[in-house]
Amino acid sequence: MKTIENYEDVIDSRDVIERIDELENIDEADIDDSEKEELTALKALVEQCEDCGDWEYGEGLIRRSYWVEYVQELLEDCGDIPKDIPWYIAIDWDKTANNIEADYMAVDFDGVEYLIRA
Repeated sequence: MKTIENYEDVIDSRDVIERIDELENIDEADIDDSEKEELTALKALVEQCEDCGDWEYGEGLIRRSYWVEYVQELLEDCGDIPKDIPWYIAIDWDKTANNIEADYMAVDFDGVEYLIRA
């Protein structure tokens, strides 16, 4: 069972929707306090994000601490930056990530900042 503590660096909105459904289908007598807290946090996340991109069909939320690495992988995966770039070429990934962030908005998920495509 997934809890707030073990969410990854990238969260798929479909997983949030599925987890809310799971928690809402637990009998009231069987749901514990941590599950209630998780459900509250997930619903608050949905309120912040449901109008973003393709929330119902799969939108990624990227943990702020993972943002620069995420941007590097994204640009390599889509072919904007070759994966086998020579070691002597330096890319300012922090600045690149900062530039790309203009297309994203920050949201809070249980005290952790995530970025989602706006």
